[in-house]
Amino acid sequence: GVLAENDPLAGREFLAVASTDGRAGDSRIFLAAPLARGEIEALFADRIATVEEVAWDARSGSVVQRRQRRFGAVALEENRIEGADPARVAAAMAAGVAAMGLDVLPWTDAARGLQARTAFLARACPEADWPDLSDARLAETLGEWLAPYLAGMTRRAHLERLDLARILAALIPHPLRARLDALAPARLALPSGATYAIDYAAPGGPKLAVRLQEAFGLAETPRVAEGRVAVTLELLSPARRPLATTADLTSFWRQAYPQVRREMRGRYPKHAWPEDPLAAAPLAPRRIR
Repeated sequence: GVLAENDPLAGREFLAVASTDGRAGDSRIFLAAPLARGEIEALFADRIATVEEVAWDARSGSVVQRRQRRFGAVALEENRIEGADPARVAAAMAAGVAAMGLDVLPWTDAARGLQARTAFLARACPEADWPDLSDARLAETLGEWLAPYLAGMTRRAHLERLDLARILAALIPHPLRARLDALAPARLALPSGATYAIDYAAPGGPKLAVRLQEAFGLAETPRVAEGRVAVTLELLSPARRPLATTADLTSFWRQAYPQVRREMRGRYPKHAWPEDPLAAAPLAPRRIR
């Protein structure tokens, strides 16, 4: 409850409250009497307990370790302590992450990519038991997979030490981990010699954005998941603007490329637009600028 600003009892540490306005939360106190700590300890000695707490403190963004003497929910005395069980400290850190949300973790493209690749393989290769690394599942099992990596951490800033890609990879059973790069490679090499990241989180399935000149000589659409799924290619202009999107490169070269060539030769006259893109040498990225 709260007192009026000018109430003479406003500065007292403890009050025995006899009357309030009855509202939940910060109700207004109408009648109260001051209580000294010694009076509480004398009157309620059998109800005062000493507890040690290791918990996440949202205000400081850290794990606090303290010993309190409590009368119910009222802390009569509090002292900071050290040397708590490391497992309890890690559990408190995990509770802090749960309270703040997974976005507080140091996510990288590699970690998010691993999530997307694993989710893709769970759909494309359902006969294998690929783990669920979705945010929802990770949030549900936070104490199981993250707590072991929180040893020695007590503050929010310490979370930056985490290598999430390595931690998530450890959740994939070893036999499947050995197949991950073969089934769903993170990057794809093109005839130009350059490699680009495949976007496994794209709504239509795996997708790769590449400038069209780098795909010269590539006769067939790249495939992943043991050839089960075609990688959708977003073919870009020299200025990296979308020209076409296809999951059937063979048909694109035969049916759509001639029209693209006619339109782009005038717009980008300094760049190669060969009549036969399959016989032409692919251009390295530095030569397309």
